[in-house]
Amino acid sequence: MKKKNAFYAQSGGVTAVINASACGVIETARKHKDKIGKVYAGRDGIIGALTEELIDTSKESARAIAALRHTPSGAFGSCRYKLKGLDENRAEYERLIEVFKAHNIGYFFYNGGGDSQDTTHKVSQISRELGYPITCIGIPKTVDNDLPFTDNCPGFGSVAKYVAVSIREAGFDVASMSRTSTKIFVLEVMGRHAGWIAAAGGLAAEKEGDAPHIILFPEVPFVQTKFLARVKACVKQYGYCAIVVSEGVRNRKGEFLAEAGGTDAFGHARLGGVAPVVAELIKSRLGYKHHWAVADYLQRAARHIASKRDVEQAYAVGKTAVEFALAGKNAVMTTIVRTSNSPYRWKIGEAKLSRVANVEKMMPASFITRDGFGITQRCRTYLSPLIQGEDYPPYKNGLPQYVQLKKVAVKKRLNTRFKL
Repeated sequence: MKKKNAFYAQSGGVTAVINASACGVIETARKHKDKIGKVYAGRDGIIGALTEELIDTSKESARAIAALRHTPSGAFGSCRYKLKGLDENRAEYERLIEVFKAHNIGYFFYNGGGDSQDTTHKVSQISRELGYPITCIGIPKTVDNDLPFTDNCPGFGSVAKYVAVSIREAGFDVASMSRTSTKIFVLEVMGRHAGWIAAAGGLAAEKEGDAPHIILFPEVPFVQTKFLARVKACVKQYGYCAIVVSEGVRNRKGEFLAEAGGTDAFGHARLGGVAPVVAELIKSRLGYKHHWAVADYLQRAARHIASKRDVEQAYAVGKTAVEFALAGKNAVMTTIVRTSNSPYRWKIGEAKLSRVANVEKMMPASFITRDGFGITQRCRTYLSPLIQGEDYPPYKNGLPQYVQLKKVAVKKRLNTRFKL
């Protein structure tokens, strides 16, 4: 029987370490040439499969593939394109199977968050129904850290490290100027529904008075009077106040503080910017001079300060995905399992895609202090191991050196074209 090829694609918002997972997939597949043919990557995620725009990774050198481990963003391109349900748009799934059949693809590896795991699950279902079996393995990725059944998500540890370092450094800056100038600094971080990234900022506060003094979580309703009172108390006690705010903070009515209107491709509310809203509230009510910043893409693109542990785990979930497929596993997602806190130990596990799809993992109440403005020791114990270690990329002329792949296209075999 002719060896089956593999399809790999990246989905959703990219991270500092998603390419490490790609590296794990491709390098491991190359070690099993007797069982897996070529690894084709989707150009711009699942769109590449629908439009038959496949990238032949065999045209890339071993050195280039290895360099993916220290290169940020999505090397093959990602997308925010959510496939509808099987009953709503069966044609999309039939198209995927048509492309996979045309290119002898028998393995499907999808690297993404909750929506991506849902897609992987549906592909496994339709492949059986249409009589063209495909081994489908989900590879976790999300900076939001909100996938269930995995201790943490690859991509999160590096964002957590970036945010903790950034608020610590900014705190020193504001403290030095607070007597005669700026007294308030607000850092906005990602996290639409879950406050994991905002919580990571709390790691910077190792002793009383350290920044950040206040963390605003999506899980805790924003109460204006309570918040302003805490800001005023911090300025009085420390001379300044450093704040980390999650983009998804809501008021008691459940409304986003910074909803810009409309939705994105996944149907999520499009958010504006909560940092300026919070900063302006402080200025108008308390009169303090302020500065604010939005970490935005910087927090998820910062490979130069990635967590070594995050890089190792991102590679491992990609590597094990291939090993799972070869072992006959199907319709599962690779997971990270914490086996010990002290010392910290972990291994790779698995979760059924049917259970993972479209489920979000929120911050436990036990991770947030009773006043709602900080993290508990239990949270610190969970977060701290995830930011450990440095894994610097190679530098040249003072700048990090990242790989840009050739991305050689696979010749199309279908006469029909798919319109998005």
